Amino acid sequence: MAHKVSVKKGVNIEIISIIWMVIEAAVAISSGIIAHSLSLVAFGADSIIELIAAGVLLWRLTIEVRGASLARVKKAEKTSSWVVGIALFLLAVYIVIASLDKLITHQGADSTYIGIGLAIASGIIMPYLSRAKKRIGSDIDSKALRADGSCSIVCAYMAWTVLAGVVIIALLGWWWIDSIAALALVYFVVKEGWEAVQEARGKEDACGCCH
Repeated sequence: MAHKVSVKKGVNIEIISIIWMVIEAAVAISSGIIAHSLSLVAFGADSIIELIAAGVLLWRLTIEVRGASLARVKKAEKTSSWVVGIALFLLAVYIVIASLDKLITHQGADSTYIGIGLAIASGIIMPYLSRAKKRIGSDIDSKALRADGSCSIVCAYMAWTVLAGVVIIALLGWWWIDSIAALALVYFVVKEGWEAVQEARGKEDACGCCH
């Protein structure tokens, strides 16, 4: 009974994560487009990719709550990991090309207080979700949920990187800092993509989702 209650908590925390990622993606992409901020758009795009992985994990937990076998979810989970991994690698390529283009053509971003607010909120919320996922994952012995918790802290790192960029633009007006911040995100995006591919290949301890 206690196990089932913990699994339900896992479902609830994933629902909260998905709701936040929808908000995060919508605000980041819209404010990024308005401010011509590549780092914000990339942050929002990453959030959309995270939704794919989070949705599969939510499906898996929901099936477990209902007492069904998880075997039928494994194939979809693996497919999702491949899709997420490839999408993240493509996102990394896009960030690099777009950042270099902006640097070469001297295109900067405008300051955006919405972006600052979003980055601060993500930097606070994601560590909380990370701790909750790891705790519940340990309670129900779910490697996938524990890995998801580890990935949530990566999202916090990304938020802090974006925050540093938008704050510097707002305070100092350095046109090139947005592209540099976006290039810094490539490390996290590629890391997440590699872990997703490892998950798809059957590496159990890999962080198969970005979040």
